[in-house]
Amino acid sequence: MPLALLALAVGAFGIGTTEFVMMGLLPDVADDLHISLPDAGHLVSAYALGVVIGAPLLAAVTARMPRRRVLIGLMALFIAGNTLSAFAPDYDWLLAARFLSGLPHGAFFGVGAVVATNMASPERKARAVSLMFLGLTVANIAGVPVATLMGQSLGWRSTFLGVSVIGVLAVVALALLVPRGGTHAPGAGLRGELAALKSLPVWLALGTTVAGFGALFAAYSYITPMLTDSAGYADSSVTLLLALFGVGATAGNLLGGRLADRSMRATLFGGLISLAAVLALFPVLMRTAWSAPVAVVLLGTAAFVTSSPLLLMVMEKASSAPSLASSANQAAFNLANAGGAWIGGLALAAGFGVTSPALAGALLAVLGLGVAGVAYGVDRRRVPQPAGRERLVAGNVPRQSETVRS
Repeated sequence: MPLALLALAVGAFGIGTTEFVMMGLLPDVADDLHISLPDAGHLVSAYALGVVIGAPLLAAVTARMPRRRVLIGLMALFIAGNTLSAFAPDYDWLLAARFLSGLPHGAFFGVGAVVATNMASPERKARAVSLMFLGLTVANIAGVPVATLMGQSLGWRSTFLGVSVIGVLAVVALALLVPRGGTHAPGAGLRGELAALKSLPVWLALGTTVAGFGALFAAYSYITPMLTDSAGYADSSVTLLLALFGVGATAGNLLGGRLADRSMRATLFGGLISLAAVLALFPVLMRTAWSAPVAVVLLGTAAFVTSSPLLLMVMEKASSAPSLASSANQAAFNLANAGGAWIGGLALAAGFGVTSPALAGALLAVLGLGVAGVAYGVDRRRVPQPAGRERLVAGNVPRQSETVRS
């Protein structure tokens, strides 16, 4: 695989760290700025809002720019947002800085995915994407725990300065490792990028992302009370257990990339079925201290097996505007984060028990499987089926060099 994937992974590591570290620093930020914990929680929402708005917007307005330059510019914006977070004088400034930090998130992964697939051979495109996302999943194993410990020991502002340094390293890596040639965007422009989003298969693929990852976040948002109230773990053990989720996510991401290069549709269906099964078993697995860590690892594995095939499917359906489509997929991921947490909270508020958010997540996974099935049916009606082989491409058929094997 090209060394340029390492540069993309470094950027993904920094983005993953700054996205999730705020959750562990909320009490410290609340105490330092003299705000309530719910108000501090809005800092998480501000970042997510920045992702949802910035992902399609920045991808669209940079459609004609060389992708190498776009990646470096997005990472520079990331550095600015985290540096402003470190020096924010009050809550309002920190809220604005978190929003700014979230703006380049989706566009970086969207443009990065296009660069990664363009540099890989046709039969290794999914693995190239999974290697870029490796930085995001490893951030949950190493980046977030270390950054949280750093913030608790040296002050929360030091965490964002540290993340800014990671951003600088990513800029250097992008400048040195991503080739100048072969990363230019197609000449579709803003109008062509937006027109690609009129395709029904694109929206079905995005809908699968929202439902599938909504299933994950319905359970993961409430994983701490499940581990403490149901499995009986002490609060001090939760950080280590959550690192196990990162281990599972990393394994699932790599496995999904490899499997998707063989059969993208089968990998997606298999991942969603596995996710639904794991979530349905959560009430049983969370009853004992020995099975709860197994559940956490399986949750990360099953969820992230679907990450590469989902992203590639969106890019494939919008082959004339892959940067915008893959960036929109990141926006859909964050909508899944918010929506899944809300649905899981409804199950808790209804008094169905501490593990009930997982059952709500299982229903969302089944919904995602249904949307994926509808998308498959639309594909079969739109594309003639050669004998003995299922074709996955609908709408605009990518060039042969961009086609993912089914």
